[in-house]
Amino acid sequence: MFIFGNLVLAVANVLDILLDVYKWVIIIAAIISWVSPDPYNPIVRFLYLVTEPVLRPIRRLIGGRLGPIDISPLIVILAIIFIQKFLISSLIELGYKIKGGAVI
Repeated sequence: MFIFGNLVLAVANVLDILLDVYKWVIIIAAIISWVSPDPYNPIVRFLYLVTEPVLRPIRRLIGGRLGPIDISPLIVILAIIFIQKFLISSLIELGYKIKGGAVI
C-alpha cells in the first residue's frame, strides 16, 4: 500500500505547487491591471487568457467591484488558500496514513 500512499502524496504536492503558481499568476495579473497594459503584449494576453475564465464568473456573481477596486482576484486567492489548507493537507495526511507512517 505504500505505493498508493506515495502516489497520493505526489499528487498532493503537485497540486500544491500548481495552486501556488496560479496564485502568483493572479497576483501578477491584478498588479498589471492597475496600469494601462498593452493588450497586444504576449504576456498580458497570456495572463488574461489564464485568469479570466476563473475571474469572470466571480465578477458576475458578486458584481466584481467594491467601488473602484476589483475584489474578484482577492476572492480567488482566498479560495486557493482554503483549498491548499483543507484539501491538500487532507490529501497529505491520507497519503501518510495509507503508507502507514507518521504524519509530518
